[in-house]
Amino acid sequence: MEKIDSFKINHDCHPIGFYLSKQMGDIFTYDLRMKTPNGGDYLAVPALHSIEHLVATAIRNGREKDRVVYFGPMGCRTGCYLLLKGIAYDEARALLIETLRECLLFDEVPGAKREECGNYKEHDLVGAKAEIAAYLAALEA
Repeated sequence: MEKIDSFKINHDCHPIGFYLSKQMGDIFTYDLRMKTPNGGDYLAVPALHSIEHLVATAIRNGREKDRVVYFGPMGCRTGCYLLLKGIAYDEARALLIETLRECLLFDEVPGAKREECGNYKEHDLVGAKAEIAAYLAALEA
């Protein structure tokens, strides 16, 4: 089988940051690398789960909501993927920063009730906001 694109990236040379990982027509896939790959420090599952809910809610309610295709976590727990329609790198980065700032204003995890979430007991708002704040600081440095 052919190796998929995300496995072709040398993860040892892919530190914390925001990257365009693939473009297919007008769909842009962005890699939100929040932790250093293979660095031993990974996103805790409850915090990552809450990050998914926070960012997905904020960005899908934001000014570019009709151009958001997908937002979700990486299985390796070093970050998330963001797929946007027709939003190139600079605009996408600005949108992400705006979205992350919005996430820090939440006082509860959206969609975290039993009837809304398949694993509603595994959330960590405090941890999620701490990880978002650290990532935001890295992006703005």
